[in-house]
Amino acid sequence: MEIYAIEDLPKNQIIEFFNLHWGSPEMVISSGVYDCSELEGFTIINKENKIIGLITYIIKDNECEIISLDSIEEGKGIGTTLVQEVENLAIKRKCKLVKLITTNDNLLALKFYQKRGFILYQILKNAVEKARKIKPEIPLVGNDGIPIRDEIELIKKIN
Repeated sequence: MEIYAIEDLPKNQIIEFFNLHWGSPEMVISSGVYDCSELEGFTIINKENKIIGLITYIIKDNECEIISLDSIEEGKGIGTTLVQEVENLAIKRKCKLVKLITTNDNLLALKFYQKRGFILYQILKNAVEKARKIKPEIPLVGNDGIPIRDEIELIKKIN
């Protein structure tokens, strides 16, 4: 598995990836509105030169926030490898923690991150309602028919 910095790939490839998997490169969460194609991050590319994993993050005030994580081929360690890469970078940049926000319907993400040492930190009630005012294409119902309402912040202390 080869890891590349996002800036090493053609920008249009990154934008196409986000359009396909998120509807657009724009991510709206309670911590801000982000153009994921402009953020720092890492990718994993397969032999056909297609992105099979991508993570974006920001670093602010000694905290690293994962903004997006996608693993196209589940169960192969792609997501874990990308999260570890961000954690290693966060340590090098003297961050005290890595954090992220996901939605209440994303049970797979909640399981994934907790198994990797993240803890549930806070629930931001009705945060998705506010995000929909900026990005109306956020669906009302998500995984397993669960209404998407709240954001859940997870954190992992490092170093």
